[in-house]
Amino acid sequence: MAADVYFTDMRAKNGESLLDKVEKLFDRAGFKNIIQPKDLVAVKLHFGESGNTAYIRPQFFRRLVKKVKECEGRPFLTDANTLYVGTRSNAVDHLRTAIENGFDYAVVDAPLIIADGLNGKDYVKVKINGKHFSEVNIASAVYHADSMLVVSHFKGHEASGFGGAIKNLGMGTGSRSGKQMMHSSVLPKVDADKCIGCTKCTHWCPADAITVNEKVARISEEKCIGCGECTVTCPAHAIAINWKTDPDDFQEKMVEYCIGAMANKKGKVGFITFVMNVTPDCDCCGWSDAPIVNDVGILASMDPVALDQACVDLVNKQKALPNTRLDGYHFDIDDKFGGVHPMIDWAVQLAYGAEIGLGTREYNLIKV
Repeated sequence: MAADVYFTDMRAKNGESLLDKVEKLFDRAGFKNIIQPKDLVAVKLHFGESGNTAYIRPQFFRRLVKKVKECEGRPFLTDANTLYVGTRSNAVDHLRTAIENGFDYAVVDAPLIIADGLNGKDYVKVKINGKHFSEVNIASAVYHADSMLVVSHFKGHEASGFGGAIKNLGMGTGSRSGKQMMHSSVLPKVDADKCIGCTKCTHWCPADAITVNEKVARISEEKCIGCGECTVTCPAHAIAINWKTDPDDFQEKMVEYCIGAMANKKGKVGFITFVMNVTPDCDCCGWSDAPIVNDVGILASMDPVALDQACVDLVNKQKALPNTRLDGYHFDIDDKFGGVHPMIDWAVQLAYGAEIGLGTREYNLIKV
């Protein structure tokens, strides 16, 4: 059965701003039904990397916070720490970056909570029956929240073709070790020249696969389960992050993490996606390249698969903009994200999401 996806365009007028339209989408999508009085409501977003300017403006979140409070919910803005070493790999730097990007309490009217704690170790193992994972590491603040709004910026992505609701929820709610497991199936290795023999990795290895001899850590391939804990624990970066993965597997793993993130919130998760500043790369980059199409609008749904499908369909109906990464396509390319990332089949995440029950690719687009 087709899912309802609500859409509002970029037009505004006296008495109806885009901020007002966000509130209308909240109401029409029925999000008040997912929030009960006193619910702790996780508003999952991407705070933007330092140097990036394409993330969703904080003023939109203030309006969403207002709507949650009208439902007597208790909202907080949240994201999990990043796997890569940037300005959001620990809670201190992450919060500093969020505030520098405008997500201060005075602006958004809600507290900021880094979902997987100070250094990415605060998570809950959630059992799923997936092709790639039997259990996933979900950031604890997301897991323990009573309900959730997933607010996404729709844009390109170098590993999944595009990043929307599925990417924001799946990759974004995984702990740092969970992100490593999504990014790679290759077992970690120690760079002996960088290792300082601090033994921190041994304390966090759940498989007892690491020993330290002569001040150098060694990982037993027979015992290692590839959980990624050593990679995200090493202070000397001697156990390198491994980004090597099959793009199809990467997308399917994200979908399985979505299943884990929603496992204890049946009927308690809503999705809003901003198809604005459709840049070719993720907001994790420390820059924002020129948008590849004009701004399209804002969409909302209870179904993340239908929502992502509607967003990509709307983007593909637009004309490619000149002086962007789509230069050379004479502005008539049908698959915009395929043009930017030709080695990625972005449809995998949608097909797998439909296959395992995350949602449906069929939708009714309802103009608000």
